Amino acid sequence: MIFQLDPYTLQFPDPARAEPDGLLAIGGDLRPERLMAAYQQGIFPWYDDHTPILWYSPHERFVLYPQMLKISKTMRRVLRAGHFHVTYDQAFAEVIAACATHPRAGQDGTWITKDMQQAYITLHDLGHAHSIEVWLADKLVGGLYGVSVGRLFCGESMFSREANASKVALASLCLSGNYDLIDCQVYTDHLASLGAVMVPRDEYMDRLVKSSG
Repeated sequence: MIFQLDPYTLQFPDPARAEPDGLLAIGGDLRPERLMAAYQQGIFPWYDDHTPILWYSPHERFVLYPQMLKISKTMRRVLRAGHFHVTYDQAFAEVIAACATHPRAGQDGTWITKDMQQAYITLHDLGHAHSIEVWLADKLVGGLYGVSVGRLFCGESMFSREANASKVALASLCLSGNYDLIDCQVYTDHLASLGAVMVPRDEYMDRLVKSSG
């Protein structure tokens, strides 16, 4: 059953009642209070300009434990070489805009709509959303952004304009020591190759509660 959100409250249905594909609810808005209420319950928005706001909570979650990140010998050399310069929260708007326009195989258009970008920029201004930027000289060549819920980082998207730039961003996030778990949300071959794994909802929710506390 897909639930219609009440526009006047921040209440979400029980995430366990999501459809098999993870779709839980429809409607609502992207105000900061609703977004944070969603993330704190393991729910995230995922839609495009052709649909209303859709809220998901997959029954299995794709996650990366920072200590389980697989760093290849080539990637270790890249990190040691210092070819790239990494910053945090210095160009959030630029990172999310780059993620929205970065071409992806098998995808036509983007789910990171203009409204979505503005909503997450507001979350960033409030201290909830964060970005990692990867620079080559003074050029932004890679990065990622997401939402912090305690010591859990809900990764939203990443991009790369130079080979290995997005991997450098992810490695920096994992090695920062700031998070116990990175929520990658849905499966990709790329993240699986870097050590991300599927876990059942109960395990994810347990880690979410612990990280929030």
